[in-house]
Formats: sequence, structure tokens, C-alpha cells
Amino acid sequence: MIDLTKNEAQLKRTIQRCREKRIVIPTFSQLKDPKTIPDKIKSQLKNIGLWDIVPENLFRITWKNEPTEKGGLYTPIPNFIELPPELTGVEARIIALVGKWFPTGSHKVGATFGCLVPRLVTGQFDPTKHKAVWPSTGNFCRGGAYDATILGCESIAILPQGMSKERFDWLKTVAGEIITTPGSESNVKEIYDKTWELRRTRSDVLIFNQFAEFGNYLFHYDVTGHAMEEVLKRELGKGSFRGVCLTTGSAGTIACGDYLKQAFPSSRIAAGEAVQCPTLLLNGYGTHRIEGIGDKHVPWIHNTRNTDLIIAIDDNDTMNLIRLFNEPAGREYLIREIGVPEKLVSRLDLLGISSIANVLMAIKFAKYYGLASSDVVMTVFTDSMSMYQSRLKEARDEHGPYAGKDAIKDYHRHLMAQKTDSMMELSLLDRKRIHQLKYFTWVEQQMFDVKELDRQWYDYENYWGSIRQMTPKIDGLITEFNRMVGLD
Repeated sequence: MIDLTKNEAQLKRTIQRCREKRIVIPTFSQLKDPKTIPDKIKSQLKNIGLWDIVPENLFRITWKNEPTEKGGLYTPIPNFIELPPELTGVEARIIALVGKWFPTGSHKVGATFGCLVPRLVTGQFDPTKHKAVWPSTGNFCRGGAYDATILGCESIAILPQGMSKERFDWLKTVAGEIITTPGSESNVKEIYDKTWELRRTRSDVLIFNQFAEFGNYLFHYDVTGHAMEEVLKRELGKGSFRGVCLTTGSAGTIACGDYLKQAFPSSRIAAGEAVQCPTLLLNGYGTHRIEGIGDKHVPWIHNTRNTDLIIAIDDNDTMNLIRLFNEPAGREYLIREIGVPEKLVSRLDLLGISSIANVLMAIKFAKYYGLASSDVVMTVFTDSMSMYQSRLKEARDEHGPYAGKDAIKDYHRHLMAQKTDSMMELSLLDRKRIHQLKYFTWVEQQMFDVKELDRQWYDYENYWGSIRQMTPKIDGLITEFNRMVGLD
């Protein structure tokens, strides 16, 4: 749950730090509806870069930023892209929110905001003495380091050593300390082990664990869910919204599905993972290359009882498709031979590796349910290829230059040939099986309370419902905090 207990002594120091740094905290309501953001802030943003580490950019933790590197304000509706049948091979409309236009280039900065702000405005986190620890498989620790630097406090980024070079390069310019752990995406336990070591050996750290922090869930339930609803209201017409398909890293983003199910009760939630590490599908293990998701455990904040389908994606598909979508020969083939609009092809670099996995999930979902042109499936482009240029270089070094024959193969083998294999429509018992996997990570290893684990399942409506109702309380605390800082 999200603890809103105040620490008055630390709160005074936090207020003073924010006054010194001239920090005003946006409310969740403002991030959903930037029209309500003060004109003073908007005026300042006109001269600020999207990635600049300045307090005003907290007001850009929204899906509605203008898609520009500097000086942009807000769009009337969230940034989104619809993929045509020529690219997906299915009649159903696949629509995705675009994450690149957040500060740091990933929507994960929203998750870090959701985790940090409740502790900040209650005084639980004191930036004058605490170091913020961000255990992550990549983008979460980038967003956390970004937020912490704005506050003028040190951050500690923890991530696997096998993550992309771009993540490390940027972190070196921001994070006070970077700790690498063995492995890659699938090695989440090693990250947790390092956080326990920090707890035992350092008295000045505060851990923000995205896999367990309900601020992550709440941001995506409220802000991302609302953004998807806005897009659907504009685009749906007489069609039907059938479901949302999302790979599960920390299981934060998939919380938007809980919101959408309330707005569209017949819709479904599909959770994705790599077929090379099928934890949800088969209680399996392994390693994979779909950067942006973590495996071999079930996140504490995953509402498994509300998940309808598991879809596993082959990482070979994603790694070949980043070349098809980004190499000149691949783009030429899509435009000249397949007939994908050139304007859309020029924007395919908005899809990072896990974004492509999300698209493949949506294709498999559409094929499984036999969806038609009046049906809509939603997903998210979590980050863009700006984080993975080193992966393209590695592919060139290993496989050589990319040619037209490679594009033909990749389009047909890795995109059009998607099947309905490695999928499971979940019964109640299937959902309970997945839920009970949390015990081994969170109760046995991380010392969480088994009674709370049981409440997630047996007191389902009250447990998850109470979390969803916390936004007005947090917004009230943010408003009160800003008033005491005295800058808004």
C-alpha cells in the first residue's frame, strides 16, 4: 500500500530544499490534464529542452507533451500512433501511446514520479540526507536519477551489467553512483540482493523498488489509463475496444488495464513476456533480449486476478524487427514493396525493443480472437530506438550489412508469420497460480507480509480499490506541500 504518514521533522527540511531549488510539484490531475497547469510554468517551458534537468520539466511527466526536443508545450490529446494492416498483418486497429516524448525518452519517469512524490510530500524521503536508490532493469533508474537530480540529492542506480550502452552513458552524467549486477533483463533477484546489501551497510539510503511500489501502479492506473481512454474516445467511433497488450516489467504500465476495464467492462488485459523466460506462462526461467522487461518473478504490484491472457514473444522476432524498422533497406522495402505509408515508416524509430514486443503481442491477440477492422487493441511504445543504437551496431557487426533480402525475410518470418502459439487464456485457477508465485519472491526472500499477499486475492475489491482511490489524497498533499514551499 502507499503510506501517507507524515514525518514532520523531515518534511520541514524537504520544504526548505524545494524552496531553495525552486521546485513546484505537479499534481496527478495536472499531468492528466495539462490545461490546468499554471501559465507561469508554461511560459518557462517555452525555453526549456525536454531532457533538461530542471524543476519545470516535472510538469512534462505527461503523455501530452508536444513532440519536440525543446520548447514544446502540450497537445490536446496524448501522443499516439496507429499501425496499418500492411505492417501488422491483421485487420484490427492497433493503437499505441508514444513514450519517447517524456523527459528521459521513456514513460518510466512517470513511474518514478509516482513512487517518489508521496514520500516527498509526507516527509518520508528527505533529500537533504537520503540517497534515493533505484533498482531497475534500465529506464526506471534513469527516471529516478533524473527526479533525484532535480531535487539536488544523490541517487544510486542499480541495473544489470548486460543492459544497453546508452543507458549507462546517460546515467554516468546524472546518477551519483551506478551499481551493476550480474546478468541482464532476467536477473531481477540479483538487483534485489544488492538492495538488501545497501540496507544492511548504509544508513542513508531509501529504496524505491518499482516492482513493489504502488505509486508505480497508481501513476499508470490514473494517468496512463486516462490517456488511453482519451485516445479511445476520439478514435473508437462505432468500433469496439477489445483489450490492452503490454509486456510486464515491473507490472506498473499494465495497471492502465484496470482503469480501462472499468471504462470498458468487456475489454481484456494481456500480459506479455519473452518465450525464452516464460515465468507467467510456464513457471519458467531463462535469459532473453527484450530490454525493458524483467522476469523470473511476479511483481508485487501485478494485479494478477484481473489479467486475462498471457502472451509470450520470441526475442528473435524483436531483434530482427529492430533492423527491419530502422535500417535503410528495411524501410525502403516497407515503403516500396509493402505499401506502408512513408510518413509512418519514418517514425518507426519511436519503437524500442519492448515496444516491438508489445506490437507483436497485439498482433497475436488480434489473431487469437479473430478481431475485425472495427476492433481496437491498445498498447504502449515504452521508449524509442535512441536507447538501442548500440544493439543495431552489434547486429551489423555480427550479421553484416542489412540488404533487401534481409528485409523480405524479416517481414515475412518475424512479422507476418506471428501465430497464436505461446499464449494462455487464464482461468481463475491459472490467475491464482500466477498470484501465488509472488510468495516465493516477496514473502520468503523480501520479507513481505503473507497476510497482505492474501488480501490481494481474497479481499480483492477493497485492496485494489483502496489504492485506486488514493490520487485525490495525494493531490491534496501535493497542493498543501506547494503552498508551504510558497512558490506556486
